[in-house]
Amino acid sequence: MVKDNYLRLGDFLLKEGIITASQLEKAVTAQRQEGGRLGEILIKLGIVKEEQVLAALCKQLNMPYFSLGTGMLKPAMDQGLENLIPHEFAFKNAVLPLSRMLRSLTVVLSDPLDILLIDSLRKLTGNEINPVIATRSDILKAIEEFYGKSSMLKDVVDSSYDIDSSFAQRSEDLGQELSLDKLIARAEEAPVVKLVDLIIRQAIGERASDIHIEPFKDRISLRYRIDGKLYEIPPPAKHLHLPLVSRVKILAKLDIAEKRLPQDGAILVRIDERPIDIRVSIIPTIYGEKAVLRILDPGGVMLNLDYLGFDVTQLEHVRKAIFSPYGLVLITGPTGCGKSTSLYAILNEIKSPSKNIISIEDPVEYKMDEINQVQVKPEIGLTFAAALRSFLRQDPDIMLVGEVRDLETAQICIRSALTGHLVLSTLHTNDAPSAVNRLMDIGIEPYMLAPSLLLIIAQRLVRKLCPDCKVAYEPTAAALKGASIKAELIYGPKPKGCPRCNNAGYKGRTCIVEVLPITLEIQDLINQRASFQKIREVARAAGMQTLYESGIKKVESGITSLEEILSTTLGVE
Repeated sequence: MVKDNYLRLGDFLLKEGIITASQLEKAVTAQRQEGGRLGEILIKLGIVKEEQVLAALCKQLNMPYFSLGTGMLKPAMDQGLENLIPHEFAFKNAVLPLSRMLRSLTVVLSDPLDILLIDSLRKLTGNEINPVIATRSDILKAIEEFYGKSSMLKDVVDSSYDIDSSFAQRSEDLGQELSLDKLIARAEEAPVVKLVDLIIRQAIGERASDIHIEPFKDRISLRYRIDGKLYEIPPPAKHLHLPLVSRVKILAKLDIAEKRLPQDGAILVRIDERPIDIRVSIIPTIYGEKAVLRILDPGGVMLNLDYLGFDVTQLEHVRKAIFSPYGLVLITGPTGCGKSTSLYAILNEIKSPSKNIISIEDPVEYKMDEINQVQVKPEIGLTFAAALRSFLRQDPDIMLVGEVRDLETAQICIRSALTGHLVLSTLHTNDAPSAVNRLMDIGIEPYMLAPSLLLIIAQRLVRKLCPDCKVAYEPTAAALKGASIKAELIYGPKPKGCPRCNNAGYKGRTCIVEVLPITLEIQDLINQRASFQKIREVARAAGMQTLYESGIKKVESGITSLEEILSTTLGVE
């Protein structure tokens, strides 16, 4: 019954002109392979937005559609609704009670066709359910506001300052001299356990990639990195630093007695039944240990080449290279520019039961089916080069090397590419042409490099403007700073943003990309040891789009702002 409704939804979206026949066919094919509902598949593939599917459902089922910005997702405060549907049930199932009249309860949910959930709500509340529709993300935010989840971290942080000053002084004086037993006991106290849990939960909820817990002379700094920018969060009291870091160490299975040396570990957490890896790094500073938690959330990353930021021509070059039987494909850029995500998206596209794919990574960021992934362990001699030598005895078709760091690794990659393997790897250079010179600088001979290279991709991540609050304006000559913009109007962030983007004006990130196919002409230049300026000049004449030009196209399309592109590509052009 539910499945039939979703199939009718596909036809309805087609009829309304929201999707095309080929897009519907693609989604139905994916549904047959992966299972699940058609609406969810369409959203996952990026063909439609959740709001479009829900708006179509509302029209189809004659149900009202509520959104967070309109103020309609505010439950009645005097009807005891929080007792009728407990917080845990509401959060787990993304449902929110809005009002009750006699024996009828109005509940907002994201899937009005989930008969089992509606039946569970009927039994739980003893009321007939009147469903209305909203997006899952809007419902979860409304739940946090109604049940006080968003203020829980603030309350715990605030309460950490409500402590007898003499106790705080004694804790400070003891400092590093706390006995191990006392340290463990304090790290496992309920307030500390709750504080760490809430810090991690809020960071994941706000799409943060990193959590920084830093000690200073008289305070702690707590910061989240969201869309590449660090934002300060109200921190707990200074005396909680030691138990806070100790709790993180316990979760990451690190030595809590060791405070003089850096340590690395990992934590596996589950949010909404979704496994999320957290990489932990601890370093000693003059005021105590600093902890950085890197959040690796597979659910927050779209591993699909179509939605990373490549344009049509760039995608053609990329797909031609990655489906070649052998050769070397390189992705270049600084740390944190999305190289690993692009590599995983490529693997996701080319993996199949007929191909033996092996990767050596440091660290393994996302676990993928059908890929044999190996973690680098230099302390036992398992380096990139050592693993690669073993890989060649494993009959691989495709090899992924996390990073080319030295001559030996580069040589094995080149030889593997020349002997019938497709090799994917990364390199730290500013742009695509510079990668050629970097490989020659570390000792690769041109006669080996030229025939092995297939393609070089250089990329950067830029923040996307929030679609709900971006502002159109006509740029002045001063604002353009010499940039050539074809569009009469471009978009910028709303100064104070909106609730949907946490008042940042930006939400999410996309790639700006430079794709350099290695043509016969480029091969000749490599053999001549030409400079990267000459290679760049020839590549641009052949149609290569630079990082800056890729960014300007996204400005003209209203995806990002001119300020974001100018700050990201400064010094690259």
